[in-house]
Amino acid sequence: MSTQIPTVVLVHGAFADAAGWSGVIAELQSHGIPVIAPPNPLRGLASDSAYVASVAAQIDGPVVLVGHSYGGALITVAGATENVVGLVYVAAYVLEEGESLGELQGRFPLSPLVSNLKQWTYPVAGGDEGAAEVTITADAFASVFAADLPAEVTTVLAAAQRPLAVAAFEETASAAAWKTKPSWAVIADADNAINPEVERFGAKRAGATVVEIEGASHAVALSRPKEVADVIRAAVRATG
Repeated sequence: MSTQIPTVVLVHGAFADAAGWSGVIAELQSHGIPVIAPPNPLRGLASDSAYVASVAAQIDGPVVLVGHSYGGALITVAGATENVVGLVYVAAYVLEEGESLGELQGRFPLSPLVSNLKQWTYPVAGGDEGAAEVTITADAFASVFAADLPAEVTTVLAAAQRPLAVAAFEETASAAAWKTKPSWAVIADADNAINPEVERFGAKRAGATVVEIEGASHAVALSRPKEVADVIRAAVRATG
């Protein structure tokens, strides 16, 4: 066991940015826990998880990876990095090796997110048509992503969304770090972006220590930062 306090690396998901972790960051910093929240490129499972792995590998000492939503799929792969000592899933996808987001999601009733996506394109080298990416439609953003936050917050979040490349849904996980690293999971039981049953299934399969937050939306890190930070602190204590 390391005597060094692990550094927490917070990985945001789709339709959001690292500012969504602000309340959690403040909580962790107030307890003297080192933390960084890097940008998630949101371009594809393999390339995004490689980016997260590279961030973790350049940190001196142990790392606890925390993933929200799609970020959970990334930490599942990036968690294979040698200095990663624990994984925390926050309203997240927990993939098995060789599984895609689409496959995992497809086993359960679809959430309201799926019918409220707007498709855009972005240019890619050598591609005439460009590649597809999605955001949540502005009028559905609050109910789908952040139903437990006030309207003046959700209208800003809707305007500042970061889109996810559609290709990310089909790529499969090249590793499942939870097989060799301890994991924790926060289930948002009023999540309309990921079916909470998807979150529960993945957490149980990973043998995670589970905390359910009643009435929490997908934006649980923003709406309930102390409760999310408490789970991360438990992971830090257990691995540090």
